Amino acid sequence: MNAAPARSVGTASAFPATSAPLTVRPVRGRADTAAFAALPRALHRGDPYRLPPARGDQRALIDRRRNPFFEVGTAGLFLARRGRRAVGRIAAAVDPRYQALHDARGGLFGLFECADDPEAASALFDAAAGWLRERGLETMLGPLGFSVHDECGVLVEGFDGPPTVMMPYNPAYYPALYAACGLTKAKDLLSWRVPVPPGGEPPEAVARAARWAANAPDVRLRHLDPCRREADLAAVRDIYTDAWSGNYASVPMTGREFSHAMDRLRPLVRPELVWFAEVGGEPVAFTFWLPDANQALRAARDTPLGQSPGRPLGWLRTARAARRIDRARVILTGVRAAHRARGLTAALLAEAQRSAFRLGCTESEFSWLLEDNRDANRYAQAFGGVLHRRHRLYRRDLADGRGPRPAAAASPTALPTAVLAPAAPHVPGARR
Repeated sequence: MNAAPARSVGTASAFPATSAPLTVRPVRGRADTAAFAALPRALHRGDPYRLPPARGDQRALIDRRRNPFFEVGTAGLFLARRGRRAVGRIAAAVDPRYQALHDARGGLFGLFECADDPEAASALFDAAAGWLRERGLETMLGPLGFSVHDECGVLVEGFDGPPTVMMPYNPAYYPALYAACGLTKAKDLLSWRVPVPPGGEPPEAVARAARWAANAPDVRLRHLDPCRREADLAAVRDIYTDAWSGNYASVPMTGREFSHAMDRLRPLVRPELVWFAEVGGEPVAFTFWLPDANQALRAARDTPLGQSPGRPLGWLRTARAARRIDRARVILTGVRAAHRARGLTAALLAEAQRSAFRLGCTESEFSWLLEDNRDANRYAQAFGGVLHRRHRLYRRDLADGRGPRPAAAASPTALPTAVLAPAAPHVPGARR
């Protein structure tokens, strides 16, 4: 796992700092919205590993009519320009659920993108902090989309390859920008690369635990049933809500948020990679894996999907590459609190790994896992995982404008997981 270099090939900003005057203003109107959505693609065009998000997805994320987050929370968007050229962006958000469960005076920030321009970065963070301070808040945590169910964290180690599906990737200069702007570490999110051995069989110690759990007389393991997909996805939501309750910065998803997230995931879902454990006929645990669609999307990189001139060729390249996907990502695993002592996680992960092997996968990624989620990280190690990437959540004290605030106490429950709407896994019983 490689730490962030001071400068590395492919990570330099496409927009070097200039002497043009800097302005940071709230996003207003269509032109600002379009610039905000287009910035990631324009800013990181030269990065060989990053797959810029589609403009349509970015527009949907910030559209108050289309993103169900805005039914419960509010946000302010800011755009930095040098002269007429956009060089950075940020969002500040208030989520009453986060305040009720974690920090009554806490706000959130996310969607940060910036050229290698410390002045612009500082002005953006100050704008987000000011927006939150005006609403009586004293801290901010991020980066998140608008919650931990979106993409989370800044990549601080592991710049040596492309990200897996729905995991963020950023230039190597970002951690230095965060530090220079007075942000301090809140929590690290770990990614483990796990080989899928011939036959998909887990190491014997895990296999024994999996057999013990699966052979209980009232336990049944099965994968997602395409004929009852909606009922199975409803079970995922119910277990997810129970399993993630109390986890670090986690908030319960509304029905609309969950449906919105699943609609985004639906094209990627393979029934053979979504496994349930039933006890007495009731689903009480699940593991949710996705094929790493980024491997296929990279084949269409030069003809971005969603741009009409390149769309036919892009889809063709993507469809062909999809047949050669050989990696899966474990994005979610959850066990109801009442059943965490039954070893169901081992049984589910073992079955999903066997299915991944049958689909041609040679490795998986367990991501992301909270650094202090001991059980989840032990599972990743037990399956032969190697720690290869680290993302970081940051916080900033708003009371004096800059100084760090002590990190919150570690959550007592956490496991392997990803972010749902861009999604992480689990272990004995909870998430991340």
